Amino acid sequence: MEVTQGSRALDLLKSRGMLRLRDFIAEGIEPETLARLVRDAKVVRPARGLYQLPDTPIDAAFMCAEAAILVPKGIVCLISALQFHQLTLQMPSTVWMAIERTAWRPTISYPPIRFVRFSGWAMTDGIEPYPIQARDVSMTNPARTIVDCFRYRNKIGLDIAMEGLREGIRRHKCTPDELWQYGKKARVWTVMQPYVETVVSNVA
Repeated sequence: MEVTQGSRALDLLKSRGMLRLRDFIAEGIEPETLARLVRDAKVVRPARGLYQLPDTPIDAAFMCAEAAILVPKGIVCLISALQFHQLTLQMPSTVWMAIERTAWRPTISYPPIRFVRFSGWAMTDGIEPYPIQARDVSMTNPARTIVDCFRYRNKIGLDIAMEGLREGIRRHKCTPDELWQYGKKARVWTVMQPYVETVVSNVA
């Protein structure tokens, strides 16, 4: 039975990338089986209750998926979303994640997460599921990500927001109209407008 559970646990990790303890329990795999796999170095536990194979390649997208598992109601945003959408050359060392304004802020040692607070429309508009490691990760879409970068420009830097804007327009990942719509809701369009008009004019 133990061998069977161990084999099933490894097969699940091979197909799904990473799993939480409760996911294994739902599949009939006991905690002691996982503990034995960890002791035998066949499985690693990068964070409490999170398991993956030791040879799993770790990149920015994988870290976003890990963060999404640990914070199910969180939204990957800002520089992390920019990097995922290929709108920046920045390689964030932390996962930028938004949580609801009144939500409890979890304490997580790995992956490193930097939280920001969203509320109201910001928790729903422009939020889409993106497949990473066989699971859907909630993330801001390209246009919404760029607007958020201008909104949080004092935290991440105007240069990063501008890079995202240029790449978004150049790669046709967003339209000026989409930026206007989200920019109006975020009350940042008056700041963005001259930059958007300049970039659109230069790209045209």
